[in-house]
Amino acid sequence: MSAAAWTLQQAIYAALMANGGVTALSGGRVFDAVPRDPSFPYVVIGEADERDAGAGASEHHLALHLWSRSGGTCEIKQLAAAVKAALDGAPLVLSGHTLVSLTYLSANYTRQSDGETYRGSLRFRALTEVSE
Repeated sequence: MSAAAWTLQQAIYAALMANGGVTALSGGRVFDAVPRDPSFPYVVIGEADERDAGAGASEHHLALHLWSRSGGTCEIKQLAAAVKAALDGAPLVLSGHTLVSLTYLSANYTRQSDGETYRGSLRFRALTEVSE
């Protein structure tokens, strides 16, 4: 993971933890590594893809996964709306880099094979540049 990817992830985590809607709905459970037997609902900072965008810039595609066991999709969709509101277009401050843009791309919601767990996946695109 490059320095840009790591500082972007740190800023995303900080933004989610600072957002009252996200913390109220998730109980403040935002993870990079999910603990054994976590309480629901929670947010996971998921996979990321980074590409060279030239001239010290990087393009990032990243996913956040939301997990719920509330008996339907209401909770997962409310949490997704809060995460989207916290991040889409957010002016995050990165160490050693400048965030040019952070844009929401898509979401999907699926019931897992156990029949009681729902996963929401949100995708974002970010563009960063090395700070001078």
